[in-house]
Amino acid sequence: MSKHTAPIVASDSECCSPLVREPLTTDWAGDLARMFKALGDPVRLRLLSLVASHESGEACVCDISGSFDLSQPTISHHLKVLREAGLLDCERRGTWVYYWVIPAALQQLSSVLAATDPTAGDANPVGVALVSA
Repeated sequence: MSKHTAPIVASDSECCSPLVREPLTTDWAGDLARMFKALGDPVRLRLLSLVASHESGEACVCDISGSFDLSQPTISHHLKVLREAGLLDCERRGTWVYYWVIPAALQQLSSVLAATDPTAGDANPVGVALVSA
């Protein structure tokens, strides 16, 4: 049985640009690990997406519970996990708790996940192109 793999070919004359500019500190790695762990659950990933895309920029359980086949207490638990991971913040208004995404948390996640060269001026990740064999 033969394996067919697509070689990675650098499109620039330079080879192997670093994916990150500097290594993670211990504290930053811990913060990111907590965030990624919270996002490891598909329900929580969807919840974060729903809160972030809500037209007012914030949402309560009453706004998003219809999108899930879960009870309101279960959704509240998942929102609490996202809040404790530093991805959401909240405020109680009467009987409801409203949640919104913390922009700095999303910036931290995207800065680690983005493998693009910010000086390149294009969306090509570090000048790497996949070539099929």
